[in-house]
Amino acid sequence: MAKLYFKYGAMGSSKTAQALITKFNYEERGLRVWLIKPAIDTREGKAVCRSRIGLEAEAQLIQPDQNIFEEFKENEADKFDVVIVDECQFFTEEQIDELQDIVFEYDIPVLCFGLKTDFQTKLFPGSKRLFEIAESIHEIKTICSCGKKATVNARIDQFGNVLTEGEQIEIGGDDRYIAMCYKCYKDKKAKQSDIQ
Repeated sequence: MAKLYFKYGAMGSSKTAQALITKFNYEERGLRVWLIKPAIDTREGKAVCRSRIGLEAEAQLIQPDQNIFEEFKENEADKFDVVIVDECQFFTEEQIDELQDIVFEYDIPVLCFGLKTDFQTKLFPGSKRLFEIAESIHEIKTICSCGKKATVNARIDQFGNVLTEGEQIEIGGDDRYIAMCYKCYKDKKAKQSDIQ
């Protein structure tokens, strides 16, 4: 029986690399993969999933108002054996439900890779829904500069200051975000407020 999987981690935890390695593993066994990601992730400027270590693959972009289940059917669903999703946190709750519908209707696995929380430590809507309905949830761990497990995706400015206000979604990589443990995040915020 196929499942909806959620594999999450902080920035820099190799989520995209693991998604692409998973894609390779399926394809190496002769299975067909539908690789998708939200169109809102514009870092690469094109329909590609690229990891920080240089792995990349072409992906289909999904718009915020697009029905993923209908798109899957229109893409000749019978030609796919698995769905792999990168940056799943940017999907709507409805789109996550549509991914679950693919699992139920076609009995194929859907593997979602993404962030758990935003820079204010709040759940993204897509991640929240995955925690509610995914049959398998796995944390991909990474570390803070202090050596402890990183759980916070701290948004930083050009001077390395932690930002605490702004829109939930601001696309960026290592230039805009740093993974931190919660203690370092709290300490950094406290130091910044003492200086101001």
